Amino acid sequence: MKRIYSAQDTLMLAHLHNILRSHGIECLVRNEHLAAAAGEIPPIECWLELWILDDTRMNEASALLRRALAPIRAVEKPWQCAGCDEEIGGQFTQCWKCGANHPSIRE
Repeated sequence: MKRIYSAQDTLMLAHLHNILRSHGIECLVRNEHLAAAAGEIPPIECWLELWILDDTRMNEASALLRRALAPIRAVEKPWQCAGCDEEIGGQFTQCWKCGANHPSIRE
């Protein structure tokens, strides 16, 4: 069993948990009730953690999470399309002109 993600945001962690489960990757959430201890222990130690049960699926799970988080990370700055050299707004994951994926998305 390996930890794959940790976050303070309950909704994001639940979303990522659902993505993994929808792809048949068994996982569990830890620290669900630890928020009450914040202040007594460091806040980051109270963050929710997402763990996968089958270590052999770690690469697959990591790829799924990278793909799911790519639009959020991409919003930070515009990117240049490798397919047609068009400048694309950071909130988009595909080129509007030629349909090429953002460089952070690998298929």
